[in-house]
Amino acid sequence: MKVLVTGGTSGLGLAMASALAATGATVALTGRSGERAGSVAAGLPGATGVEMDVRDESSVARAVDQAWSRLGGIDMLVNNAGIGMRTVNPRFMTQPQGFWEVPPDAFRAVIDTNLTGYFLVAREITPRMLASGAGRIVNISMNHSTMRRAGFVPYGPSRAGSEALSRIMAADLRGTGVTVNLLLPGGATVTGMLPPHVVPEGHGFLSAAVMGPPIVWLASDDAAGVHDERIVAAEFGQWLRDWESRQ
Repeated sequence: MKVLVTGGTSGLGLAMASALAATGATVALTGRSGERAGSVAAGLPGATGVEMDVRDESSVARAVDQAWSRLGGIDMLVNNAGIGMRTVNPRFMTQPQGFWEVPPDAFRAVIDTNLTGYFLVAREITPRMLASGAGRIVNISMNHSTMRRAGFVPYGPSRAGSEALSRIMAADLRGTGVTVNLLLPGGATVTGMLPPHVVPEGHGFLSAAVMGPPIVWLASDDAAGVHDERIVAAEFGQWLRDWESRQ
């Protein structure tokens, strides 16, 4: 399996890239810094790093070309690159701010990365997958409750939009051989999106490693044809048992 993971230099992206590489997948991981992407990729077996700014269609096109060439094709896209509330309000966990206090430029930056970025990368890679007759797209999302949480503009709307985008992508691609699924951790996760030293006491967090088992399964032969599913990583074992019982 040849996999492109956007935003793969840290957090959920690195956890998924690591899990995939450990099972023998060939992984290209992206970051805005090509140097950092290459450095991180060097620590994973058979991985390669690619510079990509998901907000810029020319950067996306170049990166997909490079990844496709280096891997000899791409079987799976993991749309993960994103920025969180920390970039808008460093104290969002303890001092949330109203939507009217969010600077327009900060709003646009999050939407451009988390929503438009998913669209641009999927738009670039889907025609190639269609031409090859198969492909898998996994879009990373978050809990519905976070999409509606006070103080979470623009992160909540950006992920709500990307989830709607995923559902429409799945509808557009039904029956083509290219599948689209959603994957989310299932709770607040320890990543660079959390502000340091300001996490409320007693608040439990998931490890980014929770994303490993479901992304490895989605890349497996068992998941061929799985389409338009919403998988919560923290509940993956139960989800998989339920899914198998329906087959």
